[in-house]
Amino acid sequence: MRVFVTGGTGTIGRALVSALRARGDEPIVVSRDAARARSVLGPDAPVVEGDPTCAGAWREAIAGCGAVVSLAGERIQPRRWNAQIRQILHDSRVDTTRNVVEAIAAAPAAQRPSVLVSASGIDYYALEPDLGEGALDDTDEVDESAPPGESFLSRLCRDWEAEAREAEALGVRVVTMRTGLVIGGEDSPIESWMRAFRWFAGGRVGSGRQWVSWIHLEDAVRAYLHAIDTPALSGPVNLVAPDRLRNRDFARALGRSLRRPSWLPAPAAAVRLALGDLADHILLGRPAVPRALLDSGFEFHRREPFPRP
Repeated sequence: MRVFVTGGTGTIGRALVSALRARGDEPIVVSRDAARARSVLGPDAPVVEGDPTCAGAWREAIAGCGAVVSLAGERIQPRRWNAQIRQILHDSRVDTTRNVVEAIAAAPAAQRPSVLVSASGIDYYALEPDLGEGALDDTDEVDESAPPGESFLSRLCRDWEAEAREAEALGVRVVTMRTGLVIGGEDSPIESWMRAFRWFAGGRVGSGRQWVSWIHLEDAVRAYLHAIDTPALSGPVNLVAPDRLRNRDFARALGRSLRRPSWLPAPAAAVRLALGDLADHILLGRPAVPRALLDSGFEFHRREPFPRP
């Protein structure tokens, strides 16, 4: 089928476009810079030039597609946020999704896609407070039925998903992928952490007791294909591996894979000083579990975040 993709040059997007082409589908990618997109995806990649945060002629390409995958969103960098950054993070996700849904609505009914798979994040859920070593409970689980939190990122994910769900009124099945920490691929979110380990300066972050809900890029892409192909799957989906880890155990696994010690922690005070509001999303966590994926028959291939040496 033809699959319309926003965010096709990002980490998940590049891998998904490749996987769609490998199985015989025709991905159509919207990008503000078509030349750059083709340099990333290949010279023969079908690219429509346009800014998905704004209405434009690019929206006409959605008509006739069997599915839409919306991955667009400004990358969350490890830096302090100000009002401008918050607005960019919001608009790149919420406005893009609104435009995608409006494009679906504008398409003739017979040419509308049957499914919209929209990115979201496990930031949707409230952060779990660190109650200390004696209060740890490894049976804690947060599945898709959990309520939203009140942080900036929680509200952002809530608004993001609300825009996607507007497509349901058009007869479109909507799946919102609440994504955890993606491991693998280029531009990995943990590249700076890996760099510290390579310089023998890696270790846990803060107390190390916080949960890290992760997923390997290979399974993330397979889950997106599964969401496209599985008519019974709709609503929120936690895009995380079943085997969540405490931050300290995640750090040990990373150090082991790089043949480096995991001995130098990043103090919570230093993280807060460097990152401001973003620090809570690193120092605290959520024990997310992929209930919807497992119930729909999805099988994970990667049960450890890093290969053992």
